[in-house]
Amino acid sequence: MIEQQLKYRVLTDNNNQTVFKSIRWKTNGDKSIYLVHRALVQQLNNKREGNANTKTRSEVRGGGKKPWKQKGTGRARAGSIRSPLWRGGGVIFGPKHKIYNIKLNRKERQLALKNIIYNKFNNTIVVQQFLTHIQKPSTKLLLESIKNLGVPINRDINILIITTSKDKNLYLSKRNVQNVDLIDASQLNTIALLKANYLIITSNALDTINKTYNA
Repeated sequence: MIEQQLKYRVLTDNNNQTVFKSIRWKTNGDKSIYLVHRALVQQLNNKREGNANTKTRSEVRGGGKKPWKQKGTGRARAGSIRSPLWRGGGVIFGPKHKIYNIKLNRKERQLALKNIIYNKFNNTIVVQQFLTHIQKPSTKLLLESIKNLGVPINRDINILIITTSKDKNLYLSKRNVQNVDLIDASQLNTIALLKANYLIITSNALDTINKTYNA
């Protein structure tokens, strides 16, 4: 385990530099890519429902009676109308319901999240508070606030806003902006962090992250 100290500049609403907040991140150096990959695969697999399901000949309704006698009809012998060779019969080797969940240790997941946040230091902006004063939803105000922080507004650039709680007005303001996402600091996940080009974190959220994932 490697400990490295990073200094985050905390901005006020006017984007003036106020204080520096230092956090000692515990990372695992060169092995971080392996852990991040495992956490990503685990989250993607756990999202799979695995609902594809077909019925075998024993599960299809009907077919209990022999269609015709074994000999004397001139036809090929048949024992059930639900044979896989028949229309409406069972399926041979078809897909069945499957659980794709993968287990990942809690400390491994936390370490993967820490490594992602640590590596996004240069594209991380810490603010004292973010749009907590708005009385009603305003997408225009949201985009102006992001632009004032020096983050380019572009369809190809994904922005993740991390707060301590999901403010309703903030959520409604960002809802129709496809490349802006909002997440609670205690509910971080690998996909959201990897997808983001820029992180906007409130000061309280950074403390929560440090306490939850870096303790």
